[in-house]
Amino acid sequence: MADIAGVFHWTPAAMDDFTIDELMAWRERARQRSGAE
Repeated sequence: MADIAGVFHWTPAAMDDFTIDELMAWRERARQRSGAE
């Protein structure tokens, strides 16, 4: 959640209803956007 929040500027509360699969998909998007390996 911290990776997602840092990249997309979302609060943890905005992600409370995400499933684990959704969180993992958004984390991957955040990783790609940040340029991390």
